Amino acid sequence: MDDSGEYRRIAVFGGVYSNYLALEATLADAGGRGAEAVFCLGDMGAFGPHPDRVFPLLKAGKVLAIQGNYDESLAMGKEDCGCGYTDPRDNHFARLSYAYTVRNTAPENTAWLGRLPRQRRMRLGRYRTLLCHGSPRRINEFLWESATPNGLIEKFLREYRADAILCTHTGIKWHRILADDHHLVNIGAIGRPENDGTTVVWYALLTAEDDLRVEFIPVAYDHEALACEMEHEGLPYEFAETIRTGWWTTCLEILPAKERARGKY
Repeated sequence: MDDSGEYRRIAVFGGVYSNYLALEATLADAGGRGAEAVFCLGDMGAFGPHPDRVFPLLKAGKVLAIQGNYDESLAMGKEDCGCGYTDPRDNHFARLSYAYTVRNTAPENTAWLGRLPRQRRMRLGRYRTLLCHGSPRRINEFLWESATPNGLIEKFLREYRADAILCTHTGIKWHRILADDHHLVNIGAIGRPENDGTTVVWYALLTAEDDLRVEFIPVAYDHEALACEMEHEGLPYEFAETIRTGWWTTCLEILPAKERARGKY
């Protein structure tokens, strides 16, 4: 656990997925909005091309990062990404993505991932804020808007002594306000679009005033350039199609019915 200080306005993103072009655009946008600090909730690699291009941007931007399941697997030399999929098709694509990322991540960057904390704590105004990847109890737990009951969130807030929990892993953003001004914010991901038919990606801007203001910020980037690089690197056609169309073509079986119904497939 890492204590990351006190702030009034922060930018938070997750799921970089090797999308260095979106990361560059996100950092520029956050800098223009007066964020005092920028946090990344993990999963630097996966899905996209050239994972090593992400690390110089994170370091130059002084991004405060934690481990995602992908980062943990890389650092520990695990055989798979630990993504938490159960469907054979999802696991097929996960294996391809993980093998590519392992081959193309330099040892010094893998070591850096291994030094990242699994969680961070900070003060956002008066809010005790916990940053994690999947959930506070499990790095690869999926917290979906339609499937996460208030009782579970309240349990996390109580047991982990937090007023707000920020997480990612699902790749789809949402925010819920609970009793006593408590919050769960799934910040989405910047590595790929969120299955909504648009090519933008999303990060969160949080501001502590009289209450906690959460804004989800869309980021446009050169998605066609990324898709072309994916093809050149021999990554699955389905990955590039998602980048170009905004519709998920993989990782569909993990979606609850309500979230899947919003997509094309």
